Amino acid sequence: MEEIKEKLIEEELKEAYIDYAMSVIVGRALPDVRDGLKPIHRRILFVMHKLGLTHDKPFRKSATVVGSTMSMVHPHGDIPIYDALVRMAQDFSLRYPLIEGQGNFGSIDGDSPAATRYTEARLAKISQEMLADIEKDTVDFVPNYDGTLKEPVVLPAKLPNLLLNGSSGIAVGMATNIPPHNLREVADAIVALIDNRELSVEDLMSYIKGPDFPTGGIICGVNGIIKAYTTGRGTIKIKSKTHIEEIKGKKSIVITEIPYMVNKSSLLEEIATLIREKKIEGITDIRDESDREGIRVVLELKPGTNPDVLLNQLFKHTQLKTSFGIIMLALYNGQPSVMNLKRILTHYIQHRKEVIERRTKFDLDKAEKRAHILEGLKIALINIDPIVKLIKSSKN
Repeated sequence: MEEIKEKLIEEELKEAYIDYAMSVIVGRALPDVRDGLKPIHRRILFVMHKLGLTHDKPFRKSATVVGSTMSMVHPHGDIPIYDALVRMAQDFSLRYPLIEGQGNFGSIDGDSPAATRYTEARLAKISQEMLADIEKDTVDFVPNYDGTLKEPVVLPAKLPNLLLNGSSGIAVGMATNIPPHNLREVADAIVALIDNRELSVEDLMSYIKGPDFPTGGIICGVNGIIKAYTTGRGTIKIKSKTHIEEIKGKKSIVITEIPYMVNKSSLLEEIATLIREKKIEGITDIRDESDREGIRVVLELKPGTNPDVLLNQLFKHTQLKTSFGIIMLALYNGQPSVMNLKRILTHYIQHRKEVIERRTKFDLDKAEKRAHILEGLKIALINIDPIVKLIKSSKN
C-alpha cells in the first residue's frame, strides 16, 4: 500500500518554493562567473558549434538553430530561445556580439526581429574563442534533459565574457546588472593580476577605467564606478553625447550617442510630448537622421534659444540622461554571490588555469598513446621478416 505522510502545508510550501527559487537562480536567470553566460546562451552557442555554424561557414536559418537547441538541450519554448539568440546578435545590446546575424534582428528603436524563418545566423568569430578546446576535455559535461547526449556545464571561455558583454537578469529575491567593458582594458587588467596577485581593486582600476557601453554615452563622475568595483554595487549616471551645430545662423542640438538600453524611438516621442505639452520650449523640429553609420538626431532650435539651458532641461526630463544600477552578482560554484572587480577577475583566471591544465593533460595523453603505437611500429620495422612470417603463418 502507498504510504501517505502528513506534513504542515507551511513547511511544504517553504521547501517547494526554495527548490523553485534555486532552480531559477542556477538554471535560468544568473550568469556563471567563469564564462559570463546563462544556461540558455551557453546552450545556443554549444549547439551552433555542434552544427558547425562557424564564422567561416555559410549562414543557416535561425529556425534550424532554435529547433536544434530545443530538441537537443533546452526543453522550453522556442520564443525565449530565439529572443536570446537575437540579443546575442545585436550590436546595440552586446559590446561584442557573439552571433553574426543576417536579416532583420531588431533595432535600437525597439523594432521586433523578423520571424525565425526569415533570419539567418552563425557564430561570430569571437565566439569561437569562447568554445576553443571544448573537445579536449577542458570542461565538465552533464547529461541533457533526456539523457540522450551531454552538454557543457561551462564553456572554456578564452574571453572574460562576463565583463566584456555584461549581463542582466532577475532571479527570485535577487537581480544582476553587470555593464559591458572594453576588451583591451580587461585583458590588460588580467595580465597585471596574473603577474601580481596582490593588486587591489584601485590598482586594477588603472587598467579598467569604467564600463564601455555599445551605444556610447558619457559616464558622469567616477564615484559610482569606484563603489561598484569595490563593493559589487553602485549607480552610475550616463548622459547622451551631444554637440551644437550652426548652419546659416540656425542652431541645432545634435545627439550622436544615447545611454545604454534606451529606446531611441521612445526617447524622441518623449521629447515630442514635452514640446507638445509646452514643458520644454525652443525646439522647432526633430529629425532622426540615423543610418548604418550611427545615431544622429537633430533638434532644430528657435532663434534666440540658449542651447545649453535647453540641454539641461532635456537631461532632467528625458532619457537623454539615465541611471544604471550596477549589481555584480554571478554564480560561483553554483552559489549566487555579489563580487567586486578583483574577485571576478580572480575567478576567471582560476577557470582559465584549470582549462589549460586539462587541455595540456589531454594533449599529453594523446601524444603518449600515439608514441606507444609508433614504438610498436618501430619494433615491427626492425623485425620485419619475422613479423611478416608470423602474419603469413597465422590461422586467423
